[in-house]
Amino acid sequence: MKKSHNFCGFFLSLIPMDYYDITTLGIAFGLGLLVGLQRQRDDDKMAGVRTFTIISILGVVAGFLNESYNNPFILPVLGFSLALILVGANLIKNKNNQDTGVGQTTEVAALLMFAIGAYLVLGSRVIGVMMGASLAILLYVKEHLHGFIERLTQKDLSAIFTLVAISMIVLPILPNETYGPYDVLNPRNIWWMVTLIVGISVVGYFVYKFVGKNTGIISNGILGGLISSTATTVSYARKTAETKSISKIAAFIITVASLVSMIRILIEVGIVVPEKLAIIAVPIGAEIIVMTIIAISLFYLIKKEESDSEMPEPENPAQFKSALIFGLLYGFILLAVAFTKQQFGENALYVVSIISGLTDVDAITLSLSNLMKNGSLEADFGWKLILLAALSNLVFKGIMAMVLGTKQLTKWIAIAFGISLVSGLLIIWLWPETWHF
Repeated sequence: MKKSHNFCGFFLSLIPMDYYDITTLGIAFGLGLLVGLQRQRDDDKMAGVRTFTIISILGVVAGFLNESYNNPFILPVLGFSLALILVGANLIKNKNNQDTGVGQTTEVAALLMFAIGAYLVLGSRVIGVMMGASLAILLYVKEHLHGFIERLTQKDLSAIFTLVAISMIVLPILPNETYGPYDVLNPRNIWWMVTLIVGISVVGYFVYKFVGKNTGIISNGILGGLISSTATTVSYARKTAETKSISKIAAFIITVASLVSMIRILIEVGIVVPEKLAIIAVPIGAEIIVMTIIAISLFYLIKKEESDSEMPEPENPAQFKSALIFGLLYGFILLAVAFTKQQFGENALYVVSIISGLTDVDAITLSLSNLMKNGSLEADFGWKLILLAALSNLVFKGIMAMVLGTKQLTKWIAIAFGISLVSGLLIIWLWPETWHF
C-alpha cells in the first residue's frame, strides 16, 4: 500500500499543474453555458447549451495548441473548419425544410464564442469575459431591441446620429491646442464640453421617450431637469394659462426640474474637475437640500385629483445649430472670464457669472470648472461663481414662469424660488471655507 501511494505521488508530481490554464478552461465553460442557455431558451435549432460550450472550449484548446507548438495556422484552420460545419448544417436544415427562414445570429455567435475562447488564452481574460457576457446580454434583449427600434421616429434617429457625428466625427479631428488671447480657447476641449451637454440631454430625452412620458409628475420634473429646465418652465407655464387648475402641479414640476439642473451642475463638475468636487459639492449640496425640502413641501400640498399631468413633448435635444451656438457661447464665456479676471480682478467675475447664468448655466459651469482644473481659479471661489450663476438662471426661469403663467403659478414660484434664492445667497455670503470633505 505504501509503495502504491509513493508511486501515485511520483506520477502526480510529473504532471505540471497550471491553475491559470484550468481557470481559463472554467471561464470558457461558463461563458459557453451562458450563451448556449440563451440560444436554447430561444428554441434555436442550430445550437444550444452543449454546442456553445463545446465551441468555446474548442477555442481555448486552439489557443493552447497555438501557444504550445508556436504554429499560427492551428487557430485559423480550426476556425475555418467550424465555419464549414455551420454552413453544412444550414444547408442540411434548408434541404429538409426544417425552418422557413435562415438567420445568421446563431452562426455568428458560435464563431464569436470560438474567437473568445481563443482570446482568453492569447489575449486578455478580462476583455474575453466582458465580450462573452455582452454577447449573452445582447442575444437576450433581442425582442426589446426590436421593439425599441420600431418605436423610433425620424426625430429620434436625428438625435442619435447627430450625437454620433458630434462625438465621433467632429471631436476627434479638432486640434488639441490653445488659440487666441489669454490662451484659453482649445477647440477639442470646447467641443468636448458640447458633447457632454448634448449627451446628457439626449439621455434625458430617451428616458422620457420610452420610460417617463406618463409616469407621474415627479418623473416629469426629473426628466425636465435632465433635458432642459428652462424649456420645462416655459412649457408648464403656458399649460397653466390653458388649464388654471394645474398651477400648483406646474410649480412643483418646475421646482423639481430646477433642482435636477442643480444636481446636473455637480455631475458636470465631477466629470471635468473631479479632484475639486469635495470642495464644491458641500455648499452646492446644501442648496440642493433646501430645494429638495421645498419640492417635498409642494408635493404634499398637491391634491390627489390634480396629480395627472403629462410632460410636453420635448424638442430634438441634439442639433448641430444648437451645439454650435453652445460651443460659441462656451468659448465666449472662457474669454470673458479670463479678460475680466485679468483686467478687473476676481471679484468682477461675479458680474460675469450673473450675466452668463441668465442664458445658460451649463456653459459658465463648464468654463469655471476648466479654469479650476488648470489652476487659474481657486475652487473655494469657483463654487461661489457657479452657485451664483445657477441662482441667476433661477431668477430668469422664475420671471419666465410669472410672465407666461397664471397668478396662482406666480405665487407658488415666488415662494419656492424666493426661498431658494435667499438661501443660496446666504450660502455664498456666510459659508466657511473650511466646510468641505
